[in-house]
Amino acid sequence: MMNEKTSSKDERPADISNSSVRLSPIDLNNLMRSLDIEVIALTEISIPRGYRAEMGRIDAPGIHYSLAGNGRVSVDGGPFRPLTPHLLIIVPPNTPFTIEVDGDAPGLKLFDQQCWTRDPQTKLLRGAIPDLPSEVGQICGFFNASFGPAIGLFRELAAPVIEQFEPNDKIDQRLRESISELMRQEIGVGAMTASLIKQVIIALIRRSMGSSQVWTERFSILSDRRITRALADMVARPGAPHTVQSLAHTAGLSRSVFMARFMDVLGSSPMAVLRDLRMRQAASDLTTTTASVDVVAHNAGYESRSSFIRAFKNAYGADPTAYRNSIVSGWSTAKD
Repeated sequence: MMNEKTSSKDERPADISNSSVRLSPIDLNNLMRSLDIEVIALTEISIPRGYRAEMGRIDAPGIHYSLAGNGRVSVDGGPFRPLTPHLLIIVPPNTPFTIEVDGDAPGLKLFDQQCWTRDPQTKLLRGAIPDLPSEVGQICGFFNASFGPAIGLFRELAAPVIEQFEPNDKIDQRLRESISELMRQEIGVGAMTASLIKQVIIALIRRSMGSSQVWTERFSILSDRRITRALADMVARPGAPHTVQSLAHTAGLSRSVFMARFMDVLGSSPMAVLRDLRMRQAASDLTTTTASVDVVAHNAGYESRSSFIRAFKNAYGADPTAYRNSIVSGWSTAKD
């Protein structure tokens, strides 16, 4: 039997390569099912020939999908690459994005602020130049995708994700529906647009899983498959009696190695992440069910009502009952 010191030393090659542990479809399903989407902004832009459009830095991941036309794009000042219809690009937060469309004359005009108009009712931006036909049509926007307050899927993306889709993938249809939802501003607009963008993200991950170049490893939280396996279990069952030891067992690591790698990948301890996931589930139960606070606490993995109330108040600034009442009151106001 190997002693603890030898076991840790022999584990290092696997720690680096992770080649012996595949990110299973079950783990990805658990993660995707629990993925929360927040749509910050979406806009449609029509760029004519001979113009250059620049999109600046916003502290959220960006999504850019080409509806039609041919041009070229540059991410973060890097080299240009061809822009073709149905090309989807997701860029890290605070990353500039440039589109250029050649014209008949040398040089390019800037697609500036005067090219943008804002709908007075929905506040939705649209970019176009009157009387000039569109050469490249794009839907662009910003969003957050997370598994809880502290776990963002795209927040730590090191490089853009670029995938070429086809018309029958219907990515354009989902994004156009998102724009339409924002234009109508009906009840449930946030949930509907989030659902549509989530479908796009899932289509992107499906495409990656079938590709010879799996880009999911670019995400910090998916780069270490052993840690991702433990995270997927936490996301799928936040109310289960998880401990550091049980999670380390799920990951197939010693307790000390698991703690170090978890902190390296997620920047927080396993119990801190678990607390965030439990609070997210509790908030959902409070606003979507009539379960008592005791039942909500139990479902979130708390045996003590007082401990649960204290943790919830620290997370949301209100006790569970007051939080539930404020959300229900908000819905009543919106309905009226």
